Amino acid sequence: MGKIGLAAKVTHVPSMLISEQEGPHKGCRKPAIEGLKRIGDDIRELGVDTIVVADTHWLVNAGYHINANADFSGVFTSTEFPHFIHDLEYSFAGDPELGHAIADAATESGTFTRCHSNLPSLGLQYGTLVPLRFMGIDRHIKIVSIAAWMYDAELAESKIMGEAVRKAVEASDKTVAFLASGSLSHRIAPNQVVDQYLFKNSSLANEKTDHLVLDMWRRGKTQEFLKMLPQYARDCSGEGGMHDTAMLFGLLGWDSYDGKGDVVTDYFPSSGTGQCNVVFPTH
Repeated sequence: MGKIGLAAKVTHVPSMLISEQEGPHKGCRKPAIEGLKRIGDDIRELGVDTIVVADTHWLVNAGYHINANADFSGVFTSTEFPHFIHDLEYSFAGDPELGHAIADAATESGTFTRCHSNLPSLGLQYGTLVPLRFMGIDRHIKIVSIAAWMYDAELAESKIMGEAVRKAVEASDKTVAFLASGSLSHRIAPNQVVDQYLFKNSSLANEKTDHLVLDMWRRGKTQEFLKMLPQYARDCSGEGGMHDTAMLFGLLGWDSYDGKGDVVTDYFPSSGTGQCNVVFPTH
């Protein structure tokens, strides 16, 4: 019987890449990078076979989609932030077997899902690539990426997707890590002043709400959090509608989950958004 070895909400801010470069911002995202490195170390120590990433930078318009190609190799430049992320080489092994099992389980439960395992031109988005880079993941651990920027879907459907991930994993012989890759609040600062917000949130109300959410996670107040999740996602412009977070808590057990989140990177604002790395106990 397979198991979920690790589950986490992780950041993928592009400024982690400039943090590595010489210049005025060198080292600016060290805590975020160190948090991801720690999660990567935990993944290896747990003997994880496959990492499933809910990627809020993969936008889909109809149905749910999973990228489970056998091979992920290429060079990535972000169309959103080409000055931050460009010519990023990557090479990972995929897990078509698990990807199709997740899609089948989700579809059977009412969330129609397509799994793509024979589309070599379907590359990975940076919500997957950036965390894996700083975690130090190589081809020894397989990858499955789930679209988590849903144009027109309900959070309840993404809850089902999270439940389907657990169901498919437990029916396998694999140890799996699940990463919800996305921010907390996500109102990027206006263009004319965005360069002044590299280390600031665009809204004091959003920042205060982000801290409230992190406190709920630390104290295991999942039921309270889930009651406010739809409004939080809407009013604080949660990244990708916070479908990655709905998948995460669906996987964890939804409102029956009482685990306390371990904040491995304290809250930090970035270009108007709210960011963190949090690991949730899985058993």
